[in-house]
Amino acid sequence: MTYNLDDTTAERGDETARVYSRAGFGARVERGPRPALVVVDLSRGFTEAAFPTGSDLTSEVGAAKSLVDAARAGGCPIVFTTIAYDPGDEERLAWLRKAPGLAVLAAGSELVEVDPRLEPADGEPVVTKKGASAFFGTDLADDLHRRGVDTVVICGATTSGCVRASVVDSVQHGFPTLVVREAVGDRARAPHDANLFDIDAKYGDVIALDDAVAYLSAPWGAAAPDDRSQRPDGTTTP
Repeated sequence: MTYNLDDTTAERGDETARVYSRAGFGARVERGPRPALVVVDLSRGFTEAAFPTGSDLTSEVGAAKSLVDAARAGGCPIVFTTIAYDPGDEERLAWLRKAPGLAVLAAGSELVEVDPRLEPADGEPVVTKKGASAFFGTDLADDLHRRGVDTVVICGATTSGCVRASVVDSVQHGFPTLVVREAVGDRARAPHDANLFDIDAKYGDVIALDDAVAYLSAPWGAAAPDDRSQRPDGTTTP
């Protein structure tokens, strides 16, 4: 097998990249013809710097909009997520005790609304979660399996938190996973870069926006008419 860590890794030429490559990380993801786009937590509480949990993610939201438009053009399933907390969650949830600032993401508040530049269309679900991963405590994996999705494309915020957790769980649910470099963001550059490095080495391919747009805009499922055995849950498609 050939290992080829991309420009978030090997081209840096540093010792970490060499160690990762020697360990056998960095194989490229085999993409299927039936992707889904998962837009992780591009809610106002994360995309607007005016909110304490947020930062200016104007560029990342713009890139995500390009992905959403491409997915709609290709007939690709799109799922949005948001974090929202209810009264009493601070006492019940260990994550909120560790990161109490997230408690401002109150259910029903403007902070938990999907960024208006990414308005979900009819039929595009918004999954509300309380944990970092889009898959934890939700029916997202079952929904994607039912739809016959064979690859997950992820964008959103934050790279070091909910994006990374969602990527790890996506892979653990059997989905080859792609992360769009220009469409993920964080509050600080160092954790953003470090997590893209590690994601690309161990969990999914970190790819360019143009590549992702071309992939998502292709007619959904048309590339493999005989590919009936590739559903991630091991069942065959009609």
